[in-house]
Amino acid sequence: MTDSKTENKHRNDIYGDFSKKKQEQDPPIPAATVVLLKDDDSSNVEVLMLRKNSKIAFGGMWVFPGGRIDDADQSENGDTLATARNAAVRESHEEAGIDLSSEEFVWFAHWTPPHTTARRFSTWFFAAHVKQDHVINIDGGEITDHKWISPEAALAQHAAGDIDLAPPTWITLYHLSRYAPSSSIIDHFKTNPEKIYVTTPAKRADGARVAMWQGDAGYESADADMEGDRHRLIMLKDGFVFENTIEKY
Repeated sequence: MTDSKTENKHRNDIYGDFSKKKQEQDPPIPAATVVLLKDDDSSNVEVLMLRKNSKIAFGGMWVFPGGRIDDADQSENGDTLATARNAAVRESHEEAGIDLSSEEFVWFAHWTPPHTTARRFSTWFFAAHVKQDHVINIDGGEITDHKWISPEAALAQHAAGDIDLAPPTWITLYHLSRYAPSSSIIDHFKTNPEKIYVTTPAKRADGARVAMWQGDAGYESADADMEGDRHRLIMLKDGFVFENTIEKY
């Protein structure tokens, strides 16, 4: 039985067959993701989430607006971050009908998936505070539904099995849930270093599949059972568990 068929594999574990040996492959596709934030009447944070068409990459999952970087997004001076920021502006317009200037987007994370992932995107994550109500326009093609939802509610619905979230989305929602109102999230991102997630997948001795990031004791060796600090997501069949002993959010 291959790793990808492990009985304890969570349905939203996107990281493929952990037994697959690394070999030369095309680099991941550059992409940008946008976390659009607003507050309800009680100053509770809400984030815009979109549901992907089941027939495309990450099909059926709830995601933030975003997509691959296009040639038209290239900055005049070739700056990679500026190019990603241009893509964030475009994707916010195309996928949600929200128009913001590039200066309103705060870069706070970058995600690189492991070689075992079927569709690999090298993704810049940006956040922006939406200060007024917007009519959300979705295309009905790539995106089939949308909702403004609190990060806590999204995580609870995922835990109950009601919605599907990829690990980077789940981790982002976890960190969003720790701050309110939304302006506090933006201030936090502005005053703290960007987080770089280069994912190392591994299995524990008990068969649990784990995604590890820099700072985890087992990160460099891909040994999920190594004792020490933790910076990982445990993707059990019945739910995700985040362990982080290396930093305070």
